Amino acid sequence: MSDRKEFRDLATPEAAREAIDDLDLSPAPETVPLEDARGRVLAERIDAAIDVPGFDRASMDGYAVRARDTFGADEADPADLDLVGAVHAGAAPEVTVEPGTCAEISTGAVMPDGADAVVMVERTDEVGGDPDAEGGGPDRIAVRTAVAPGDHVMSAGADIAAGARALGPGTRLTPREIGLLSALGVDEVPVAGKPRVGIVSTGDELVRPGEALDPSRGEIYDVNSTTIAAGVEEAGGEPVLYPHAGDDYTEMERLLRRAADECDLVLSSGSTSASAVDVIYRVIEERGDLLLHGVAVKPGKPMLIGRLDRGGSEAVGESDADGDTDPRTGESAYVGLPGYPVSALTIFRTFVAPAIREAAGQPEPATATIEGRMAVGERYGEGRMRLMPVGLLDLNDGDLPLVYPVDKGSGATTSLVEADGVVAVDPDTEYLDRDERVTVQLFSPDVRPPTLLGVGEDDPALNRLLDRLDAPRYLPVGSREGLRRLRDGVPDVAVVAGPTDRDVDAVDLGGWAREWGLVVPEGNPAGVTGLADLVDGEMRFVNRPTDSGLRRSLDDALADLATDRDASRGDLADRIDGYELTVRAFESPVRKVLAGDADAGLGLRETADRLDCGFVSLGEQSVTVRAAPDRVERDAVEELADALNDPTDLLADLAGYSRNSRNDP
Repeated sequence: MSDRKEFRDLATPEAAREAIDDLDLSPAPETVPLEDARGRVLAERIDAAIDVPGFDRASMDGYAVRARDTFGADEADPADLDLVGAVHAGAAPEVTVEPGTCAEISTGAVMPDGADAVVMVERTDEVGGDPDAEGGGPDRIAVRTAVAPGDHVMSAGADIAAGARALGPGTRLTPREIGLLSALGVDEVPVAGKPRVGIVSTGDELVRPGEALDPSRGEIYDVNSTTIAAGVEEAGGEPVLYPHAGDDYTEMERLLRRAADECDLVLSSGSTSASAVDVIYRVIEERGDLLLHGVAVKPGKPMLIGRLDRGGSEAVGESDADGDTDPRTGESAYVGLPGYPVSALTIFRTFVAPAIREAAGQPEPATATIEGRMAVGERYGEGRMRLMPVGLLDLNDGDLPLVYPVDKGSGATTSLVEADGVVAVDPDTEYLDRDERVTVQLFSPDVRPPTLLGVGEDDPALNRLLDRLDAPRYLPVGSREGLRRLRDGVPDVAVVAGPTDRDVDAVDLGGWAREWGLVVPEGNPAGVTGLADLVDGEMRFVNRPTDSGLRRSLDDALADLATDRDASRGDLADRIDGYELTVRAFESPVRKVLAGDADAGLGLRETADRLDCGFVSLGEQSVTVRAAPDRVERDAVEELADALNDPTDLLADLAGYSRNSRNDP
């Protein structure tokens, strides 16, 4: 009997937030050089130690004067003053302004003794002097305006005086504040410390990016470590990546205790669900305090919150993950994130990032919510809060943006970039109606909805077409599903390949033709000539899903063969080894053939040629871009139509591709 940890009493999201709020993540303040202080938060008040400016200075080019010498001067009766010299910025004055005299002065220069005002050069005239004599300048200046003491002079301390409060604790240092500190001569500043956040990924199947991957063993790249590290840094923390841990209890305990000794917060991902190999909860229970296990939220139910005792790790006294030695005492906070990337990031952003920001003294980000309307109805009835990933499409029609679910499951990393935010669905909500108003929590205030939303078939030429557009989003859901979504009014366009039995009101924007068939190993060692060889031979085959246009063309071809043999298509399909084995993308069958996992696969001539495989043609298939009738006048759709029919060859160097005759320029 396996020792399985069950989720019996799931905590509410509010209880999870309270548990995290009870954790102490606060690091000690630190002092950093001014050049490294941008974005940090002051830990204490800074007072001005000097006057700024430290001297009376001219605020414009002109002449330093005694104001009383200009009283009554105007355009008709200027005051003539003897010019006694000049004062330049960055130099000590060598002249004194006596009654009846003046001195030329530059902006920012020290006011000379005797002067108490500056007359701008535009209100003066040069008088007398011999240009041909040595020195060549005027000897008198006619002042055509009266000035008062202090005019066009910045007094010492006028910007900020010594002893004044310059910046208070909690101030976030932007270039403006750094400019003030520079003016005060400050070269290092006390700031709130960044919480050190140790990140430990668990699971025997994980491999760090850059290392060799063996899919045959079920290995996948470790997405969570780098994703969560980026989130920690964005929230104001200092991420520390630890070596990868498998599902071995001893190694997991060693890494968690080392991270606890060196960090303010330890995050792990994976090994938190109810499974016999998931042992982290035992580490926490034996070496710390498990506050919470399981939260009533989707995605992210298998969440752990607790504390880990410090001290006793063999890592104490050794250099940590950054090469520094930083033994600590007391407890480290701990949060266990789910293993699936979407779940892990969602839980991190919802529960953990706010705690890191608070510990770092960082302000909450700018409001990142937007009101929208559901593009389709969505059913849900699991009795726990759902954080539903959604995409946005703003039609600029004066109505709220469309909100559509983007949920491939917690294990699909593309959901991280195909969605713009999440809609929090209350546990008591069983259904969201089409056009129902919802609030979208954007992943960032910088999120901008795509200019165009397309769905449907995946295709190499389509990838090139999308590159020519400004910020499109395309969901490769297959031709049949693409048409269904177009019928439901969600996307702007659907890309459809091959025959279809769906009758959808749409505008044909154009398209191309592509050669399709069977991809085989280089040289076609089995001598495959057509579908009959798959039916009659003993070959392993890999297919595309039923939503794919390629699959529809193959099914029709197999039906034709069945008619010729007076049999049913189903009977022939049953005789093909692997006919129901499907892979998602147009390149996937080819890679199965290259890996030796199949003798033949459904694919395109272009992909077979590019990846050096053999190819047996079964025909030509039309690919058409279809637009929703009420969207054809949108700027983004018109841009797509122009790019589609641009004389520049979209199909250059794509083997087996040609323009449909109706699209010839």
